[in-house]
Amino acid sequence: MSWSRIHKLAGALALVLMMAYGAGAVMTGSATLDVAQAEAQTGGNIPGSPRGSLSQAEMWRAVRGGVTGTVSIPNKEAGQLVQSDGDVWRAVKNGPLAQFGGIFLLVSIVVIAAFYLIRGKIRIDHGPDPQGRTIERFNAFERAVHWLTASSFIILALTGLNVSYGRYVIKPILGADAFGALTYYGKLAHNYIAFAFILGIVVMFLMWVRHNIPTLRDLKWLAVGGGLFSKGVHPEAPRFNAGQKIVFWLVVLGGASLSLSGLALMFPGDIAPWAGTFALMNKVGFDLPTTLSILQETQLSVLWHSIVGLVMIGAIIGHIYIGSLGMEGAIDAVASGQVDLNWAKEHHSLWVEEEMAKASGAQQPAE
Repeated sequence: MSWSRIHKLAGALALVLMMAYGAGAVMTGSATLDVAQAEAQTGGNIPGSPRGSLSQAEMWRAVRGGVTGTVSIPNKEAGQLVQSDGDVWRAVKNGPLAQFGGIFLLVSIVVIAAFYLIRGKIRIDHGPDPQGRTIERFNAFERAVHWLTASSFIILALTGLNVSYGRYVIKPILGADAFGALTYYGKLAHNYIAFAFILGIVVMFLMWVRHNIPTLRDLKWLAVGGGLFSKGVHPEAPRFNAGQKIVFWLVVLGGASLSLSGLALMFPGDIAPWAGTFALMNKVGFDLPTTLSILQETQLSVLWHSIVGLVMIGAIIGHIYIGSLGMEGAIDAVASGQVDLNWAKEHHSLWVEEEMAKASGAQQPAE
C-alpha cells in the first residue's frame, strides 16, 4: 500500500473521530465526555426543579377531590383518577346500611317469634267445617304464579344476603375457596332467576290488581288489627283483606323498584334511572344533581337495591309466617287451592257470600 493511500485513510479516520467527539460533547455537555447520572433518575424528581401553577400538595388535593382531566380514549370518564364519592358510598354501604339492615331483619324475626309465643297459632274459632266442605280460594294458574314469584324471591333474597353478609357469617364456616365459589354461582343465579321474579310480578299484578283496590272497609279491618290480636274478632273482608292488600302493593311496587334497580346494575349505561328521578324530584322542591356518571348511577342503584330488598325480606318473613305456621288453614290456599269453609267465612266473609251467590245463581234452572 502506498504512503499516499495510508495518509488519506488516516485523515478520514481522524475526521470520523472528531465528528463523534463533537456529538458526544454536545450530548453530555462535558468537554471530557463525563456522563453524570440523569437528574430525572435522582430521587424521582423532575430535572431542573420546575414548578408549575400548582404545588404537589395542591395537585393531589385536586385529584383526591375528583378533578377530571382530558383523555384521548372514547371513555371520557377515565379522565377522573379518583372518584371521591366512592369513599362515601363504601362507608354507607358497609356501615349504616349493613348494620341497620341486619338489625332490621333480626328485629323482624324476634317480633314474629314474640307474637307466636304470646298469641299462639290463630285457630279457626268454630273449628273446621264438620262436613269437610271447602271452597276454591285460588285456581291452579294463580297458585303457579304465586309459587313462581315466591320461590324466585326466596332464591334472590338468599343470594343477595350472601353478598351483603356472607363474608361475615358463611366465609368463616366454609372457608375462602368454597365461599368464593358459592358467591360466584349465587351471583349467576341471582341474575338469571331475577327474570322469573319480574315475570311473576307482572302477571300477579294483572291477575289480582282488581281485587286489591283500597276501600273504606279496609280502615275498619285495620282498626281491629284484622282480628289477628284477639280471639273471636273477625272483621268483614272481601277476597283480599286490608293486610293482604298491603302485602300485594308492597310486592308489586317494591318488586318493580327492585327489578328496575337490578336491571340498572346488570346493564350499566343502558339503564340509568337516577338522573331522571332526581329531575322529577327537583320539580317538587329538591335540589339534586341531574348529571350523573355511569359509576354514580351504579352506586345509587346498589344502595337502593339493598334498602328495598331488606325491607321486602323483612315483610315477606311476616307474610310467610302468617300463611304457614301462624294461621290454621291458611297454607291450603296456595297448596291445594281449597280452603275450609269455616276458615273462609271467618277471614273473608264477604267473598264467601259472593261465591255462594254465584253458585246459587248458576244452579237455578232456566225458565
